[in-house]
Amino acid sequence: MNKSILIKDTTREERMRIVNGALNCGGGGCENCSSCWLGGGSVDSIYQDYIDGKMELSEVNRLYSERFAGRQRG
Repeated sequence: MNKSILIKDTTREERMRIVNGALNCGGGGCENCSSCWLGGGSVDSIYQDYIDGKMELSEVNRLYSERFAGRQRG
């Protein structure tokens, strides 16, 4: 059974592991990367609201997708 990734069910440290694990690009981590593989900027800044418990991961992803899609059309 998969563990919930909702803010109410996770600690800040767990949310950091969730984000870092999901975005493992196969390299040595994010230290030497200036933006995520989608070209959207710093992974830390994209997911900071989820890590800090301010916004659910699904909402962060939705907002990011809307912003990214808007740039592709423009």
